[in-house]
Amino acid sequence: MKKKVVTAQEAVADIQDGATIMVSGFLGTGTPEILIDALVEKGVKHLTVIANDGGLPAAATGTTDRGVAKLLAAGMVDHIVASHVGMNPAIGKGMNDGTLQCTLVPQGSLAEKIRAAGAGLGGVLTPTGVGTLIQTGEKVSTGEREISISEKKEVITVDGKDYLLEKPLRADFALCRASVCDEYGNFSCSKATKNFNHVMAMAADTVILASEKVVDIEAMDVDAFTTAGVYVNYIVGGEEPWQI
Repeated sequence: MKKKVVTAQEAVADIQDGATIMVSGFLGTGTPEILIDALVEKGVKHLTVIANDGGLPAAATGTTDRGVAKLLAAGMVDHIVASHVGMNPAIGKGMNDGTLQCTLVPQGSLAEKIRAAGAGLGGVLTPTGVGTLIQTGEKVSTGEREISISEKKEVITVDGKDYLLEKPLRADFALCRASVCDEYGNFSCSKATKNFNHVMAMAADTVILASEKVVDIEAMDVDAFTTAGVYVNYIVGGEEPWQI
């Protein structure tokens, strides 16, 4: 079945205030910038964002904000679930002044929680975080306030070893990026742009794919694609090539 190829503005039209969205990529690499820009233009608020990180602010890139940093700069995010937040000072500031909730998840655990949602699993067991604040959910004092960075996790012992139960992470929308896709939504990502795109495409109610190239079904062998179009709801062409 062919997917609906739409503009970036049409693709994000159904994302409303309070939505939970996944944003693929790693510090902007592999993030669908054309969809982020359209979402900023739309101006929705109170988003929960599930992403590897907080993107890259303009001060770090020397040019403009990239990725999730655009959403944070626009004041659109109430809660971010991520692994690596130190590159964007806006997250620490928001946590300190109480305007932003941040849930930290170890990077491998984050990927597995998303994969579990896509695969219909009840969760995954991991030793990562055992005996730390990720397990206990204790609050941390910043000197200005006490903040929570994790919920308390259930500990399950298997063959004498403790594991944390990490529950699935699912979103209302996933914003993904492809290097190339066909008109049925089958897609693949080049090099480092693979980060989180494939698992996030499996774990959201609505998947929006921004691609550098959109080709006819006959143009490529379907085996060249790494993610099946069955997961994709909307396709947007015109994503800028990323310099790896």
